[in-house]
Formats: sequence, C-alpha cells, structure tokens
Amino acid sequence: MVTTSQMRSMPVKIYRTQLRVMVAVPMPGLEPDDISVEITPDATLVIRGRLRGELKGLKDELVNEWSAGDYERAIVLPQEVDGELANVTYGNGILVVALPVASQTRPARLKLTTLSATRGLHAGNMGRPIRPYARA
Repeated sequence: MVTTSQMRSMPVKIYRTQLRVMVAVPMPGLEPDDISVEITPDATLVIRGRLRGELKGLKDELVNEWSAGDYERAIVLPQEVDGELANVTYGNGILVVALPVASQTRPARLKLTTLSATRGLHAGNMGRPIRPYARA
C-alpha cells in the first residue's frame, strides 16, 4: 500500500513493474535547481520544490490563484528500491523518478543537472550504462 503525506498539494502517479517503481509529479513553473529528490533508508521518496510566484512585467494583477513558497511530498514506496541508481528527469513541467527495485533500500539524495531553464536530469543509469540512440 502506498501512503502519502504533504504540506502543499502535489498530485502524483505511481507505477510499478517487476524491475522498477516510477513516480511522476507535475511541477510546472520550477527550474531544476528548485527541485530536490531524496530516497530515505525506510523506502520513502521525498520530493521538495520551491515555487516562484512573482511574474515580472505585469502592471495589473487580475487573478492570482497560486501561491509561491516551499512544498514537499513524502511517499512511502511499495517496496525496496536502489536510490543510488535512480534516474530523475524534469521536462515540460513534469518530474519523473525511476527507481530500480532492490532487495534492500539504498538511500540517496539526487541533484538534477540543469540542461536548460526548464529541463533537468540525474542519470543513475538504472544499473545499466546509457547507450546513445541510434539514428535511422
């Protein structure tokens, strides 16, 4: 059973196969440096973000339905995972964490490498080397 706790609402999708647990979280408006991902020794995935709320250049604010600040989501994973081999990607406002299933949880703090202002990557390689895509 997957249980969650949260400071601010962050919806998630969680998938499981025999080889991995995948978590997808919409996090629009963040930069890779605003996001942190941690796998704790008790198989809890902790995702933190800092939402920036100031839109520069606006003269008259007509509607404001979001608030800036910190938020966090802790998800107790359904099984043991290897945090050190996890892959984390951030693009198009979606964070995806792919965690390989393991016999014992290996904790890790994962930092995204900034590829652009709206894209980030942490390649733990899921236990396999990264192979370049072949072009047809």
